[in-house]
Amino acid sequence: MIMRKKSKYNVALIGAGAVGIEMLRVLKEHNFPIGILKVLARSSREITVDGSVYQVEAISPQAFDGIDIALFAGTEGEKGAAVTYAPEAVKRGAIVIDNGADFRMEPDVPLVVPEVNPKDAKRAKRGIIANPNCSTIQLVVALAPIHKIYKIKRVIVSTYQAASGAGSKAVDELYNQTRSFLEGREVKPDAFAKRIAFNLFPHIGGFADCDFTSEEWKMVKETHKIMHSEKIAVSATTVRVPVKTGHSESVYIETKKPLDIDEVKKALAASPGIHIIDDVKNCGYPVPSDVEGKDEVFVGRIRKDPYNEKGMWLWVVADNLRKGAATNAVQIAELLIKR
Repeated sequence: MIMRKKSKYNVALIGAGAVGIEMLRVLKEHNFPIGILKVLARSSREITVDGSVYQVEAISPQAFDGIDIALFAGTEGEKGAAVTYAPEAVKRGAIVIDNGADFRMEPDVPLVVPEVNPKDAKRAKRGIIANPNCSTIQLVVALAPIHKIYKIKRVIVSTYQAASGAGSKAVDELYNQTRSFLEGREVKPDAFAKRIAFNLFPHIGGFADCDFTSEEWKMVKETHKIMHSEKIAVSATTVRVPVKTGHSESVYIETKKPLDIDEVKKALAASPGIHIIDDVKNCGYPVPSDVEGKDEVFVGRIRKDPYNEKGMWLWVVADNLRKGAATNAVQIAELLIKR
């Protein structure tokens, strides 16, 4: 599906939660050519983001009349909105970019990371493009340059995922539990299965096949779809950590032919959307607190496996609300209007 070239585009943003607010920021920072902007949610209200006031309208099928691009934030308060309203938006002429999980694995809906598979965006025959899971996005951005040169055979990834990946209530729980713990008061989990303050646990999503969680299977299946290869053996352990924003990943990669680590570093450094921080002598490596509010995927600790000439390690960090959600969705929209 190709968008008609225009000087400005009418945009609807569905969801006024954490991801929706980041989408407003990204649209503004990227100077997206907006004609009319509608912010839609379950109920009408007024929100203020970085000093700018936005009127939120109650969502309805008619709200999509005249809209060119509909960005579904997939936030907690809008669950099910994409299933209900995405077909209505398409019917009225909009292209839908959905940040939720509703359409990701449907065969006729492209799953797009612009740095990795931009050509898939024009295959949106249903008028819907899906935004991948946050942990998958930063993983495939780092994998793609290496796969292009060496062909990846196997990936083993352990994630360290921030509380904000579970929504605003989870962030509040992190704050409140931390305060209670430091004050010596009882701490009870609510948004999470376990205590998040001064703790971590390997449980994101529900447990599924082979005792892997749904989040872990997302990383497997979405990586295969984005990279057009089910031959890459992906295995994941996803861990929730007491960090507000920013997912980190320890990634082991095994390729089909021996690796030249200098060539890998050059390929990563030359790839769009990747920022290298790899100066271990001076403690140079990416950490969540340094990447918050940034759009790039940050890579460090790039090193070869001393026991396997085809093996190597990466440390990958990104803001899960930005590149892991809002930024990637806006980049897809930018890709569409460029085409």
